[in-house]
Amino acid sequence: MVENIHKDLEEKIARFHQREDAILYASCFDANAGIFEALLTPDDAVLSDELNHASIIDGIRLCKANKYRYKHMDMQDLESKLQDAQKHRLRLVATDGAFSMDGDIAPLKEICSLAQKYKAIVFVDECHATGFLGPNGRGTDELLGVMDQVAIINSTLGKALGGAAGGYTTGPKALIDLLRQRSRPYLFSNSLPPAVVGCASKALDLLMESNAIAQSMAAKTTRFRSKMAAAGFTISGNDHPICPVMLGDARLASLMADDMLKRGIYVIGFSYPVVPKGKARIRVQISAVHSEEDIDRCVETFIEVGRTHGALS
Repeated sequence: MVENIHKDLEEKIARFHQREDAILYASCFDANAGIFEALLTPDDAVLSDELNHASIIDGIRLCKANKYRYKHMDMQDLESKLQDAQKHRLRLVATDGAFSMDGDIAPLKEICSLAQKYKAIVFVDECHATGFLGPNGRGTDELLGVMDQVAIINSTLGKALGGAAGGYTTGPKALIDLLRQRSRPYLFSNSLPPAVVGCASKALDLLMESNAIAQSMAAKTTRFRSKMAAAGFTISGNDHPICPVMLGDARLASLMADDMLKRGIYVIGFSYPVVPKGKARIRVQISAVHSEEDIDRCVETFIEVGRTHGALS
């Protein structure tokens, strides 16, 4: 029945992530805006990676907890901050699972180990991991073998799951019950359109029926990254389908991206203020629908355009 499709999708999301329950939002930006304020009090502490997504940063700003920011993926600094935060009632470590600008993956094993040592809860934003990272596409916690140690996951239906909108929180039932009563973006906004719910539900069916899509993504990512590296390009990140081709110069990144588009390859140039000065890049995103021929043609075009603009010798 139509009136049950939202609840059915929440149950399916919880099953997919092997969690107790889930709650839907209009976007993961809303999920991140709604969780910290509802969960944390002035007696608590939240410890956030300095390169976390803007929506995590904004969500943390809305809560009254004590705020700590640790250096990007720096476990020594996180441990120091956790030691400082021992005076608070509850400690929540918040990190992206995969960081979208650099394609690097959070060291969740180490984070979970520190969280256990200092009695902290681990929260992971999986927007750039759900559907393709890990043997079955469940995300970075599956990839790194810590599914039983990550307490809370926020993610999106609008990226790999193809719905173009929608987000969710999944975790303990008590938390989800709390969010239904206290999370403002959930309480004071519309529910997801039925078409988006149907699309996301089908995408999850495909992922849970077979790991072929997740496995093909890993193979295609390796193909692109290894061929680009062999050609002389520097690709940031670690085995992630977001493949930032590092160029440094903002004008070079813009001109090369324009020339790639003229040759039928749609990639995006990023420069300051989206990324730090001197870190301009072209961001390539590998998709399950890309064929090996598509990937090889993309690499060949990068080599051609790179030589034209002096990015390759």
